[in-house]
Amino acid sequence: QVQLVESGGGLVQPGGSLRLSCAASGSIFVFRAMGWYRQAPGKQRELVARISWGGAINYADSVKGRFTISRDNTKNTVYLQMNSLKPEDTAVYYCTSLDGRTWDSPPRYWGQGTQVTVSS
Repeated sequence: QVQLVESGGGLVQPGGSLRLSCAASGSIFVFRAMGWYRQAPGKQRELVARISWGGAINYADSVKGRFTISRDNTKNTVYLQMNSLKPEDTAVYYCTSLDGRTWDSPPRYWGQGTQVTVSS
């Protein structure tokens, strides 16, 4: 069964931190790159970060130095640690399994999304 389940979203004040998790079924995690995208109201879905099966990482310029993507291959889980959050980070965050081992592969499967709201 193909499944991506995100968790960890919520409401946080500017400057705060959140950690998102995405648990994946094995068939769409093993030997696949994984990624996080986000979509704010009225905007297109955009890349946040991607991580290859081998651990190479790619970040959007807007989150470099603040967000960290990682994966635990023993748990079929990918994480997104978000620090120094800004109101413009407010969006629904989606986990994706990419169609290949490297981070430049296209997204193939999507989770249901988790809401992140940054507001005072």
